[in-house]
Amino acid sequence: MLNISDLQMGTYVVYQNEPAQVIWREHTKLGRGGAILRLKIRGLKSGAIYDKTLKGNDGLPEADITRRRAQYLYREGDSLNFMTTDDFEQFVLTVAVVGRQTDFLKEGGEIDVMLFDGKAINIQLPVKMDFEVTYAEPGVRGNTAQGNVTKPVEIETGVKIQAPIFIKQGDKIRVNTQTGEYVERV
Repeated sequence: MLNISDLQMGTYVVYQNEPAQVIWREHTKLGRGGAILRLKIRGLKSGAIYDKTLKGNDGLPEADITRRRAQYLYREGDSLNFMTTDDFEQFVLTVAVVGRQTDFLKEGGEIDVMLFDGKAINIQLPVKMDFEVTYAEPGVRGNTAQGNVTKPVEIETGVKIQAPIFIKQGDKIRVNTQTGEYVERV
């Protein structure tokens, strides 16, 4: 059981009978009263976000989350197919569970799969990944007069992001998969 001081951002707990992750916390100490901890918890299976308030000696059970390397194979409708790299076991997750990370999945790309009770519940992409720019309008001289030094470009997964005006079609760029922002040219 994890108490108030153990519950930090990124901690995995069991909440509503599913593994969940603490995504926000606020610790408050009232005058003569005890401490209060307000949490936002995201369910790893459902993707739902819960608000929870803990007082004093309250706590939450710790979730036993393990990670394994896996490879993204292909998408079939709303199903995403993966294979673990050590024993070649295949598993399927839905687009709803994986969420926005789907935008940055490349066929054949390696990711970390999160397991709870031996079952795949979600994936975790590397923070920064390299992609090829498949479409970029040419940068026009004088576009920076209003301070606009970025333009929309499309990467190989079909997602559009903002990149500097010097990026051309065919360039390789590094993207932050958590924020969806351009980082640098590779």
